[in-house]
Amino acid sequence: MHQQDPTQDVPVLHHATTGERGSFAIARCNCGWTGPARRSRERARTDAQVHLSASLTAP
Repeated sequence: MHQQDPTQDVPVLHHATTGERGSFAIARCNCGWTGPARRSRERARTDAQVHLSASLTAP
C-alpha cells in the first residue's frame, strides 16, 4: 500500500514582504511569487496586497 505524503494537502500560508534592490522595490511571497520591480515602494506594497487578496480567493 502506498503511503500518502502528509504535506500534500497542507495549504500554503502566504506572507508577502517588500524589499529593495538598488533603486527598485520588489514584493515577494514565501510561496515563491515575486512582483515586478517598481520605483515606487507604495506600488510594490500594493502588488503584495493584491497577491495576498488573490491567494485568499484561489482554490
